[in-house]
Amino acid sequence: MLKVATYNVNGVNGRLARLLDWLKEQSPDIVCLQEIKTTDEKCPARVLEDAGYGSLWHGQRSHHGVAILAKGERPVQIRRGMLGDELDRQARYLEAEVKGLVVASVYLPNGNPQPGPKFDYKLAWFERVNAHARALVDSGRPVVLAGDLNVVPTKADIYNEWLWRLDVVVQPETRAAFRRLLEQGWIDATRHLHPEERIYTFWVNDAAFRRNAGFRMDFLLLTPNLATRLVDTGVDSAERGKDKASDHAPVWVRLREPSRP
Repeated sequence: MLKVATYNVNGVNGRLARLLDWLKEQSPDIVCLQEIKTTDEKCPARVLEDAGYGSLWHGQRSHHGVAILAKGERPVQIRRGMLGDELDRQARYLEAEVKGLVVASVYLPNGNPQPGPKFDYKLAWFERVNAHARALVDSGRPVVLAGDLNVVPTKADIYNEWLWRLDVVVQPETRAAFRRLLEQGWIDATRHLHPEERIYTFWVNDAAFRRNAGFRMDFLLLTPNLATRLVDTGVDSAERGKDKASDHAPVWVRLREPSRP
Protein backbone atom coordinates (compact mmCIF):
# COMPACT_ATOMS: atom_id res chain seq x y z
CA MET A 1 0.00 0.00 0.00
CA LEU A 2 1.23 3.48 -0.90
CA LYS A 3 0.22 6.50 1.18
CA VAL A 4 0.39 9.86 -0.64
CA ALA A 5 -0.31 13.12 1.18
CA THR A 6 -0.53 16.84 0.52
CA TYR A 7 0.13 19.43 3.22
CA ASN A 8 0.19 23.23 3.08
CA VAL A 9 2.62 23.76 5.95
CA ASN A 10 2.50 27.58 5.88
CA GLY A 11 6.23 27.95 6.54
CA VAL A 12 8.27 24.75 6.67
CA ASN A 13 11.09 25.98 8.92
CA GLY A 14 8.77 27.59 11.44
CA ARG A 15 6.68 24.43 11.61
CA LEU A 16 9.42 21.87 11.16
CA ALA A 17 8.80 20.22 14.54
CA ARG A 18 5.12 19.80 13.65
CA LEU A 19 6.02 18.33 10.26
CA LEU A 20 8.55 15.89 11.72
CA ASP A 21 6.09 14.70 14.36
CA TRP A 22 3.42 14.16 11.73
CA LEU A 23 5.81 12.24 9.46
CA LYS A 24 6.78 9.99 12.35
CA GLU A 25 3.18 9.39 13.45
CA GLN A 26 1.56 8.90 10.03
CA SER A 27 4.50 7.58 7.97
CA PRO A 28 3.34 8.68 4.50
CA ASP A 29 5.33 7.36 1.56
CA ILE A 30 5.08 10.56 -0.51
CA VAL A 31 4.30 14.09 0.67
CA CYS A 32 3.63 17.21 -1.40
CA LEU A 33 4.21 20.42 0.56
CA GLN A 34 2.98 23.91 -0.27
CA GLU A 35 3.77 27.37 1.08
CA ILE A 36 7.18 26.32 2.32
CA LYS A 37 8.15 30.03 2.39
CA THR A 38 11.90 29.53 2.17
CA THR A 39 14.66 29.38 -0.40
CA ASP A 40 16.15 26.13 -1.63
CA GLU A 41 19.35 26.95 0.26
CA LYS A 42 17.50 27.22 3.58
CA CYS A 43 15.18 24.26 3.17
CA PRO A 44 15.52 21.56 5.87
CA ALA A 45 16.57 18.81 3.48
CA ARG A 46 19.24 17.37 5.80
CA VAL A 47 16.87 17.19 8.77
CA LEU A 48 14.24 15.45 6.67
CA GLU A 49 16.83 13.05 5.31
CA ASP A 50 17.74 12.13 8.89
CA ALA A 51 14.01 11.43 9.40
CA GLY A 52 14.04 9.07 6.43
CA TYR A 53 12.77 11.31 3.63
CA GLY A 54 14.51 12.41 0.47
CA SER A 55 13.27 15.69 -0.96
CA LEU A 56 12.99 18.06 -3.89
CA TRP A 57 12.43 21.80 -3.37
CA HIS A 58 11.22 24.73 -5.43
CA GLY A 59 11.48 27.57 -2.95
CA GLN A 60 11.03 31.31 -2.78
CA ARG A 61 12.02 33.65 0.02
CA SER A 62 9.10 34.46 2.36
CA HIS A 63 6.43 33.42 -0.16
CA HIS A 64 4.90 30.44 -1.93
CA GLY A 65 7.22 27.48 -2.55
CA VAL A 66 6.53 23.77 -3.02
CA ALA A 67 8.33 20.52 -2.25
CA ILE A 68 8.02 16.77 -2.69
CA LEU A 69 9.22 14.29 -0.04
CA ALA A 70 9.60 10.54 -0.41
CA LYS A 71 10.31 7.91 2.20
CA GLY A 72 13.63 6.20 1.64
CA GLU A 73 14.46 7.83 -1.69
CA ARG A 74 14.86 11.14 -3.45
CA PRO A 75 12.18 12.03 -6.02
CA VAL A 76 13.46 12.45 -9.57
CA GLN A 77 12.60 15.88 -10.88
CA ILE A 78 10.55 16.14 -14.08
CA ARG A 79 9.44 19.78 -14.06
CA ARG A 80 10.19 22.78 -11.90
CA GLY A 81 7.78 25.66 -12.52
CA MET A 82 4.66 25.90 -14.67
CA LEU A 83 4.70 26.25 -18.43
CA GLY A 84 3.01 29.09 -20.27
CA ASP A 85 4.67 32.26 -18.98
CA GLU A 86 8.45 32.46 -19.08
CA LEU A 87 8.43 35.71 -17.04
CA ASP A 88 6.55 34.17 -14.11
CA ARG A 89 9.03 33.45 -11.31
CA GLN A 90 6.60 32.49 -8.55
CA ALA A 91 7.47 29.08 -7.08
CA ARG A 92 4.19 27.20 -7.30
CA TYR A 93 4.71 23.93 -9.19
CA LEU A 94 7.04 20.95 -8.84
CA GLU A 95 6.70 17.61 -10.62
CA ALA A 96 8.66 14.43 -10.02
CA GLU A 97 8.78 10.71 -10.57
CA VAL A 98 8.65 8.76 -7.34
CA LYS A 99 7.70 5.21 -6.36
CA GLY A 100 6.21 4.45 -9.77
CA LEU A 101 4.05 7.57 -9.92
CA VAL A 102 4.28 11.01 -11.43
CA VAL A 103 3.53 13.40 -8.57
CA ALA A 104 2.98 17.15 -8.77
CA SER A 105 2.88 19.59 -5.86
CA VAL A 106 0.79 22.64 -6.75
CA TYR A 107 0.07 25.89 -4.93
CA LEU A 108 -2.40 27.94 -6.91
CA PRO A 109 -2.48 31.73 -6.37
CA ASN A 110 -4.95 33.04 -3.81
CA GLY A 111 -6.19 35.83 -6.10
CA ASN A 112 -7.81 38.19 -3.60
CA PRO A 113 -9.16 40.79 -3.94
CA GLN A 114 -11.52 40.40 -6.85
CA PRO A 115 -12.00 41.88 -9.31
CA GLY A 116 -8.46 43.03 -10.01
CA PRO A 117 -5.02 42.01 -11.30
CA LYS A 118 -4.46 39.36 -8.61
CA PHE A 119 -7.70 37.63 -9.56
CA ASP A 120 -6.80 37.85 -13.26
CA TYR A 121 -3.40 36.29 -12.47
CA LYS A 122 -5.06 33.47 -10.54
CA LEU A 123 -7.41 32.61 -13.40
CA ALA A 124 -4.60 32.75 -15.96
CA TRP A 125 -2.47 30.49 -13.76
CA PHE A 126 -5.37 28.05 -13.38
CA GLU A 127 -5.64 27.82 -17.17
CA ARG A 128 -1.93 27.07 -17.40
CA VAL A 129 -2.37 24.28 -14.84
CA ASN A 130 -5.31 22.91 -16.80
CA ALA A 131 -3.35 22.87 -20.05
CA HIS A 132 -0.48 20.94 -18.48
CA ALA A 133 -2.87 18.66 -16.59
CA ARG A 134 -4.43 17.64 -19.91
CA ALA A 135 -0.99 16.57 -21.13
CA LEU A 136 -0.49 14.55 -17.94
CA VAL A 137 -3.78 12.70 -18.42
CA ASP A 138 -2.97 12.07 -22.09
CA SER A 139 0.45 10.66 -21.16
CA GLY A 140 -1.18 7.48 -19.86
CA ARG A 141 1.05 7.47 -16.80
CA PRO A 142 -0.33 7.20 -13.24
CA VAL A 143 -0.31 10.76 -11.92
CA VAL A 144 -1.23 12.40 -8.61
CA LEU A 145 -1.87 16.14 -8.83
CA ALA A 146 -1.71 17.32 -5.24
CA GLY A 147 -1.97 20.61 -3.45
CA ASP A 148 -3.73 23.74 -2.33
CA LEU A 149 -5.73 24.93 -5.34
CA ASN A 150 -7.37 27.87 -3.53
CA VAL A 151 -10.83 26.91 -4.75
CA VAL A 152 -13.91 25.76 -2.86
CA PRO A 153 -15.72 23.66 -5.50
CA THR A 154 -19.27 23.66 -4.08
CA LYS A 155 -21.40 24.82 -1.15
CA ALA A 156 -20.78 21.42 0.43
CA ASP A 157 -17.07 22.28 0.68
CA ILE A 158 -17.47 25.32 2.96
CA TYR A 159 -19.25 25.83 6.26
CA ASN A 160 -21.06 29.01 5.18
CA GLU A 161 -20.72 30.13 1.58
CA TRP A 162 -22.68 33.36 2.10
CA LEU A 163 -20.16 34.75 4.59
CA TRP A 164 -17.38 34.31 2.00
CA ARG A 165 -19.39 35.25 -1.10
CA LEU A 166 -16.89 37.95 -2.12
CA ASP A 167 -13.81 35.74 -1.72
CA VAL A 168 -12.14 34.44 -4.88
CA VAL A 169 -12.32 30.80 -3.73
CA VAL A 170 -16.09 30.68 -4.30
CA GLN A 171 -16.33 32.85 -7.43
CA PRO A 172 -18.01 31.29 -10.48
CA GLU A 173 -14.88 31.76 -12.60
CA THR A 174 -12.70 29.93 -10.07
CA ARG A 175 -15.15 27.07 -9.75
CA ALA A 176 -15.53 26.82 -13.51
CA ALA A 177 -11.75 26.46 -13.91
CA PHE A 178 -11.77 23.60 -11.38
CA ARG A 179 -14.67 21.91 -13.19
CA ARG A 180 -12.75 22.10 -16.45
CA LEU A 181 -9.86 20.36 -14.71
CA LEU A 182 -12.08 17.50 -13.49
CA GLU A 183 -13.71 17.19 -16.91
CA GLN A 184 -10.35 16.02 -18.25
CA GLY A 185 -10.93 12.82 -16.25
CA TRP A 186 -9.18 13.65 -12.98
CA ILE A 187 -10.61 11.93 -9.91
CA ASP A 188 -11.12 14.06 -6.81
CA ALA A 189 -10.18 11.31 -4.34
CA THR A 190 -12.08 12.81 -1.40
CA ARG A 191 -15.35 13.18 -3.29
CA HIS A 192 -14.89 9.86 -5.08
CA LEU A 193 -15.00 7.99 -1.77
CA HIS A 194 -17.05 10.48 0.27
CA PRO A 195 -19.51 12.12 -2.15
CA GLU A 196 -21.86 13.62 0.46
CA GLU A 197 -19.77 14.14 3.59
CA ARG A 198 -18.75 17.62 4.71
CA ILE A 199 -14.96 17.46 4.84
CA TYR A 200 -12.70 20.44 5.46
CA THR A 201 -8.95 20.92 5.06
CA PHE A 202 -8.51 24.61 6.02
CA TRP A 203 -9.68 26.71 8.96
CA VAL A 204 -8.90 30.43 8.95
CA ASN A 205 -8.01 30.54 12.66
CA ASP A 206 -8.10 28.40 15.81
CA ALA A 207 -11.56 29.61 16.80
CA ALA A 208 -12.91 28.55 13.42
CA PHE A 209 -11.28 25.14 13.85
CA ARG A 210 -12.85 24.67 17.28
CA ARG A 211 -16.31 25.10 15.79
CA ASN A 212 -15.36 23.30 12.55
CA ALA A 213 -16.04 26.32 10.34
CA GLY A 214 -13.80 25.16 7.53
CA PHE A 215 -13.14 25.04 3.80
CA ARG A 216 -12.03 22.22 1.49
CA MET A 217 -9.22 23.67 -0.62
CA ASP A 218 -6.57 20.92 -0.58
CA PHE A 219 -6.89 18.11 -3.11
CA LEU A 220 -5.43 14.85 -4.29
CA LEU A 221 -6.48 14.44 -7.91
CA LEU A 222 -5.79 11.11 -9.61
CA THR A 223 -5.60 10.14 -13.25
CA PRO A 224 -8.34 7.65 -14.26
CA ASN A 225 -5.87 4.77 -14.37
CA LEU A 226 -5.46 5.09 -10.59
CA ALA A 227 -9.18 4.66 -9.84
CA THR A 228 -8.96 0.94 -9.19
CA ARG A 229 -5.96 1.45 -6.90
CA LEU A 230 -7.69 3.99 -4.62
CA VAL A 231 -8.45 2.35 -1.27
CA ASP A 232 -8.94 5.12 1.26
CA THR A 233 -8.61 8.85 1.85
CA GLY A 234 -8.76 11.15 4.83
CA VAL A 235 -7.79 14.42 6.48
CA ASP A 236 -5.53 14.55 9.55
CA SER A 237 -7.63 17.37 10.98
CA ALA A 238 -6.25 16.89 14.49
CA GLU A 239 -3.02 18.49 13.28
CA ARG A 240 -4.85 21.82 12.94
CA GLY A 241 -5.57 21.87 16.66
CA LYS A 242 -1.98 21.40 17.78
CA ASP A 243 0.47 24.04 18.99
CA LYS A 244 1.98 26.23 16.23
CA ALA A 245 -0.11 24.47 13.60
CA SER A 246 -0.58 25.41 9.97
CA ASP A 247 -4.01 26.71 9.02
CA HIS A 248 -4.30 23.68 6.71
CA ALA A 249 -4.40 19.99 7.65
CA PRO A 250 -2.74 17.14 5.75
CA VAL A 251 -4.88 15.23 3.25
CA TRP A 252 -3.95 11.71 2.16
CA VAL A 253 -4.85 8.75 0.00
CA ARG A 254 -3.89 5.10 0.14
CA LEU A 255 -3.25 3.37 -3.17
CA ARG A 256 -2.84 -0.33 -3.83
CA GLU A 257 0.40 -1.40 -5.39
CA PRO A 258 0.01 -1.93 -9.15
CA SER A 259 -0.91 -5.39 -10.36
CA ARG A 260 1.96 -7.47 -11.71
CA PRO A 261 1.65 -8.50 -15.36
